[in-house]
Amino acid sequence: MEGVRPGGGAPAAGQGSGSGSGSGSFPSLFPPGLHGIYGECRRLYPEQPNPLQVTAILKYWLGGPDPLDYVSMYRNLGNPALNVPEHWHYISFGLSDLYGDNRVHEFTGTDGPSGFGFELTFRLKRETGESAPPTWPAELMQGLARYVFQSENTFCSGDHVSWHSPLDNSESRIQHMLLTEDPQMQPVQTPFGVVTFLQIVGVCTEELHAAQQWNGQGILELLRTVPVAGGPWLITDMRRGETIFEIDPHLQQERVDKGIETDGSNLSGVSAKCAWDDLSRPPEDDEDSRSICIGTQPRRLSGKDTEQIRETLRRGLEINSKPVLPPINSQRQNGLNHDRAPSRKDSLESESSAAIIPHELIRTRQLESVHLKFNQESGALIPLCLRGRLLHGRHFTYKSITGDTAITFVSTGVEGAFATEEHPYAAHGPWLQILLTEEFVERMLEDLEDLNSPEEFKLPKEYSWPEKKLKVSILPDAVFDNPLH
Repeated sequence: MEGVRPGGGAPAAGQGSGSGSGSGSFPSLFPPGLHGIYGECRRLYPEQPNPLQVTAILKYWLGGPDPLDYVSMYRNLGNPALNVPEHWHYISFGLSDLYGDNRVHEFTGTDGPSGFGFELTFRLKRETGESAPPTWPAELMQGLARYVFQSENTFCSGDHVSWHSPLDNSESRIQHMLLTEDPQMQPVQTPFGVVTFLQIVGVCTEELHAAQQWNGQGILELLRTVPVAGGPWLITDMRRGETIFEIDPHLQQERVDKGIETDGSNLSGVSAKCAWDDLSRPPEDDEDSRSICIGTQPRRLSGKDTEQIRETLRRGLEINSKPVLPPINSQRQNGLNHDRAPSRKDSLESESSAAIIPHELIRTRQLESVHLKFNQESGALIPLCLRGRLLHGRHFTYKSITGDTAITFVSTGVEGAFATEEHPYAAHGPWLQILLTEEFVERMLEDLEDLNSPEEFKLPKEYSWPEKKLKVSILPDAVFDNPLH
């Protein structure tokens, strides 16, 4: 339950000044963490000392459901010279340590992040005649905060959030979010650590997919260049009816496709309809063969291993299923940039993939021949996997949405893989790794070219490389939905 009130929790006008270092004339009982963030708000909005606030009636530390104690709502006049429209500016209080007494966050000192190290902001275009800010963004921010508190995964600039619903519960095309640094809010040093400000940016489904397949920072830069889609301050307009690719069709080919070719893709995995067969052994060998075959019962991963594989999909698409928020970072360390510079070397034990090496499974098996099976939507991502990931020295994982099956493609530059050039197909229980050389990837891309034209696709479709003992089948959804038929 939340309430709206003027200046809920804010100091009275005239109390204190400064940039939020904890100094000033605030009463000693006023929490220093709040003091720090309010100081930055006063710097930006000196004429609005008591903004409207949405406040949690029952605070999280008293058993309430909402982690954010407050969301302040300011009226920002924009900047006509920069073509920035007037808008509402929302700022959260609660993801950082407001109190310093361990009631919510463990106090770890002044040098590191305060609490989770950040607060959320959101900029919503003000509609003509609108005299007060809508309050639905506050609930949106509470939803993101609940995810962070429950998962202990922090957000970083460039991350995306698959929401699959209009952010304001209307008929809007703005149904997902990207995150970036707030263009006006500066990091704040509080007695409990540093607080940065991450701004939520509403995007369309097509823009989300482009961010997933390339990277979030690239799409954010494109949004900044299109005034009606965000402009320099990335203001969300819930009435926007066109994507940036509809506004400027050249952006897809000239910027996104070229970006994937140059930088690679930051999409490290997807939840998918997939399966694999070990064709190396006769099917009657129940102990070690065909352990992941449609129609058979796969071995179970331990809970620890399942979670490790799931964490690799922090940027995953949820295919044919409403997604939950993707894990962003398993190490509670603010400031990690997941859209890092392109590299020809990746690791299955790096922070970006959250160390998915299983530890408590049966022995690793080298396989002579494998058969991969995907539904059409999953198969359509294979070219992206090959071109955007493997040719850039990275890896890509398909995790089955119907079981424990996982298929990870790795390049020769990936460290920590149990597949090798000598034994390119290797399995740990239901997790298959396939190592592909650059030469073979180039050949596969040529052979799989028709996957880029799904409208001309007829199922089932099979691709085979006999000398590599590899077969790929693209099958109807019904095969995965009814595996025993």
